[in-house]
Amino acid sequence: MAFKQISVKEAHDILEEDPNAIYIDVRTVREFTAGHPEGAVNIPVAFPNPGGMTLNEDFVRVVERHFPKEKKLVVGCQVGPRADAAARLLGDAGYKDVSSVQGGFGGMRAPSGEVIAEGWLGLGYPVSKENGEGISYDSLAAKLK
Repeated sequence: MAFKQISVKEAHDILEEDPNAIYIDVRTVREFTAGHPEGAVNIPVAFPNPGGMTLNEDFVRVVERHFPKEKKLVVGCQVGPRADAAARLLGDAGYKDVSSVQGGFGGMRAPSGEVIAEGWLGLGYPVSKENGEGISYDSLAAKLK
């Protein structure tokens, strides 16, 4: 299933207009705890390892455990590629309304340094460092057991 690619502004507008929409931050736990869009939950699509990143084999299962297939999901990462990968996995799993945020939390730049897509942080949208029950990956993944 195809997913939509949206700007950070569009993501912010969706979350403002639809209180039932969920922002899933697919960055690592470390990235998430350093700061994330207010109201986001953390479900990493991949984990760091010495050679790069390894797919989180439980990613779709954790999302399915907490959110129905009809839920409007906004998926973001630091820049955009991990969000695209996560949105593709969720679409393949049957989620019907998935949007991938281009520019993510930190913004996207061309090799020349030119800003291609502004990030959540750069646009000054609300940021949180909260990482407790119902938000942190550990608390969400624990419900699989």
